[in-house]
Amino acid sequence: MLKYIKLAWRNMWRNWRRTAIATIAIVLGLILLVFMDALIAGSDQAIYGNSVRLYGGNIQVHAPGYRERASRQPLLPLENANLVLEKVLAQPDVVAASRRINTGGMVGGRGGAYPVVITAIEPEGEAPVSLIAESITQGRFLTSDDTDAVLIGRGLADLLGASVGDRVTVLGQRKDESMRQRTMTIVGIYDLGLAEAEKGSVFIPLSEAQTLYNLRGQETEVTVMLRNVGEEAAVVSNLQSELPGYEIDTWDTLRPEIQQTLEVKSAVTNVFGFIVLLIASIGILNLMLMAVFERTREMGVLAALGMKGRQILGLFLAEGAFIGLLGAIVGCFLAWLVVWSVAQVGIDFSFASDMGDITALMGDRLYPSVNILKIAGYGVGVVVIAALASLFPAWQASRKEPAESLHYV
Repeated sequence: MLKYIKLAWRNMWRNWRRTAIATIAIVLGLILLVFMDALIAGSDQAIYGNSVRLYGGNIQVHAPGYRERASRQPLLPLENANLVLEKVLAQPDVVAASRRINTGGMVGGRGGAYPVVITAIEPEGEAPVSLIAESITQGRFLTSDDTDAVLIGRGLADLLGASVGDRVTVLGQRKDESMRQRTMTIVGIYDLGLAEAEKGSVFIPLSEAQTLYNLRGQETEVTVMLRNVGEEAAVVSNLQSELPGYEIDTWDTLRPEIQQTLEVKSAVTNVFGFIVLLIASIGILNLMLMAVFERTREMGVLAALGMKGRQILGLFLAEGAFIGLLGAIVGCFLAWLVVWSVAQVGIDFSFASDMGDITALMGDRLYPSVNILKIAGYGVGVVVIAALASLFPAWQASRKEPAESLHYV
């Protein structure tokens, strides 16, 4: 067995130009495939991460009964928000948590009145992780000392014909389901590139909402930010055991429309990924077929010298696998190096920020991301493809009579 492996290795380098061409094709195909996969993975991470930051964290904790009435923004105070906050912050994967009040209402100005969700936040606690805080284009973010202050989106500001310093009327539902209104000053305007989100949400300080909506010293939810998207299940399981009696949900269950949008995006990108893989596979297959067919006469010589058909088959399969292995090792390393290098600086994606909600959620820079194990998996796949590409012509040639193979042109 060892002598066949040595012979296959030597044969591979006899025509080094052909081996080099096949190896280069494999390397380029791997780089293209891995980089495409890294771009898709990086865009997914950006979209999921920014969606989480925009819509209230990876996890939200509410009082019992909230889940059934979530679409109505019920004001159900948490029994002990401070205890919830303490338990949440004790989780190792949690990077930030804060208390909030959410209620439905309207905002009115010179341009008319529009329905909105009024979100009361702890400004200092949310500013370091808030997508809204990063997207302020006019004015400033809220502070806990603000009174009669409101932060609105660019889409709503355009509808109202308002700018920083203008006064608008904020009407919101109180705990007893009555309505309370107050005239507030716009202290900041944020621009996400998401018109619908900007039109439908305004932010005020938590202390202001507690007074306005008859919730003194109370909150209706605790939002939780995790280090990475995808760790929600483990944290939710831990919190459910430590906080019985509370409803603990992840962002994708409370916002299923985001998950549906991302699934559509994933389906589209998977199609592109499959096309790239198909192109790379066809290139490898074509080169290996040519390499093996060119050596049909050589197979005839080996058969004439007494080598059996299965031995010829194994010899050329090993040679094809060696070429695939060489290309896989070099290609995987170079692909990782390319992805790592680009990930250090990112790719400017600001040109696409106005093309839709998905591209806006990606942000201005896209950072490719790839798993080492996934790169290794692609490498193994390339070796298999190279070996399979050698299988059919080698099998066909190994079955020919030596005289027929020797006369092959």
